[in-house]
Amino acid sequence: MAGNVCRFFTKIKELIIWSWSYLWALWFLLVLSVVYYLRGPLKITDNIGMATVFLSTLTPKFYVALTGTSSLISGLILIFEWWYFRKYGTSFIEQVSLNHLSPWIGGGENNAAESTTTNSNNNNNQQSVPECKVWRNPLNLFRGSEYQRLTWSTKKEPLTYYDMNLSAQDHQTFFTCEADAGKPEYEIMQTAWRERNPEVRIKSARSALDLNPECASAYILLAEEECTSIVEVEKKLKIALKHAENNYRKSQLTQHQSSAMEALHRRDTNVFIYIKRRLAMCARKLGKMKEAIKMFRELTKEVPPIMNVLNLHENLLEALLKVEAYADAQAVLAKYDDIALPKSATICYTAALLKARAVADKFSPDIASKRGLTAAEMAAVEAIHRAVEFNPHVPKYLLEMKPLILPPEHILKRGDSEAIAYAFFHLQHWKRVEGALNLLHCTWEGTFRIIPYPLEKGHLFYPYPTCTECADRELLPSFHEVSVYPKKELPFFIVFTAGLCSFTALLALLTHQYPEPMGALAKTLLSWWYVPIQYVLEKLEAVLPSNLLHHLSRI
Repeated sequence: MAGNVCRFFTKIKELIIWSWSYLWALWFLLVLSVVYYLRGPLKITDNIGMATVFLSTLTPKFYVALTGTSSLISGLILIFEWWYFRKYGTSFIEQVSLNHLSPWIGGGENNAAESTTTNSNNNNNQQSVPECKVWRNPLNLFRGSEYQRLTWSTKKEPLTYYDMNLSAQDHQTFFTCEADAGKPEYEIMQTAWRERNPEVRIKSARSALDLNPECASAYILLAEEECTSIVEVEKKLKIALKHAENNYRKSQLTQHQSSAMEALHRRDTNVFIYIKRRLAMCARKLGKMKEAIKMFRELTKEVPPIMNVLNLHENLLEALLKVEAYADAQAVLAKYDDIALPKSATICYTAALLKARAVADKFSPDIASKRGLTAAEMAAVEAIHRAVEFNPHVPKYLLEMKPLILPPEHILKRGDSEAIAYAFFHLQHWKRVEGALNLLHCTWEGTFRIIPYPLEKGHLFYPYPTCTECADRELLPSFHEVSVYPKKELPFFIVFTAGLCSFTALLALLTHQYPEPMGALAKTLLSWWYVPIQYVLEKLEAVLPSNLLHHLSRI
């Protein structure tokens, strides 16, 4: 729904740009015809005559005052432009013209091309990542034992159909292959992964087990959706692991016989790794931290390329932070926080947390403002700014300024869905480090001074994607208010200046049209404002000696 609305408004905008670019003469004639048609009601001829008489009666003093006022306004604009240029390194009027006015008068395509070229030159060391690629959530919950409990208690669906459809596509990719043709239990599972109704999926998985008790993918489906507790999930997955390991060893011996056997072995490898990962997550949830960390370490060593989307190192990082093994977490981070590897909120914010841990307990904004930041504090602040630039939605969840919901099964990097998934599991780790949230609270908003135009130019990363809002609305449930960045809000100075100018112009117009009533109104308002001032002066005269007031009046 949200995607259709976005496309609708995009089409309207493109139509207006096209008409303005190629039919400008028609627009001009249309305006002239409207003015000609309304010449009578608007009294254009009479007004022009009145304006001529008015201009002919103006004195030189008026032109002096007009020139002085124009100079004052021009000086204010110049001062504002100079301040804006010193702070942000660009002209405010130029930015408004290029980014907001030009697209509506036909210059959008050229400016977009120039902006793309500029950004590619400025960010040549940044990886080129697709804007709205959806990733599997490394810490996704179990449907039956976790997501379903929310539905039972609140009658709200935590997962969207779009999210579940992506999961169905993942399962078909991981757990099916061309060698399944002619095997009824695997054909049933192929249909079961695509089924929307959870009861039908569970029934299909049971039918597959009746045909083949060693069908590991059927056990996976039952563990994910039928079991209502993590203990039950662990028991079911241990059975699945036993059968998956047997199938893996059998297919390993025959994988070189044909392409079908190779595909079968690849599928069995995927099933085996997936089950081990979910078992490690069960151990993590049940408090078996040593067992979970050991399994996650083993999984990160040898993972087939197709399973890299699981981002197993993020599971390992979260488990290490849980047991406060910060040195081990730093070692893992050093391996994966590389410029050539894709970033994530877990990578960036974990790096910020580890650097903040060294200074957060003694950090004080008052003291830091007086003596300046130390090298360690500066490194921590820069790490926080880097993390906020990558995903600006996370701080509000960590600082509990926005309510958390259950994370979706898929996330959009740099989007609100990724922020929810990160904060849902890592908020406890930030709370455990004394002063970390205080440091984040004091410094995270400073990031936006470094990147005043995040959609056009980034600082350490490529510009912020423009499509995250629509994609997040598809991934997140309707009862959640999606976080949008950047906010389309004008600065206070611009709003204040526009209001002041409009109010002044309105007063001038009313005074010109109705001089006597406006004069009476001005006198009334001045008398009202003078009443409290007169009251204060009377009190001062009663308290202070008269000779003091006499000396002050002489001064």
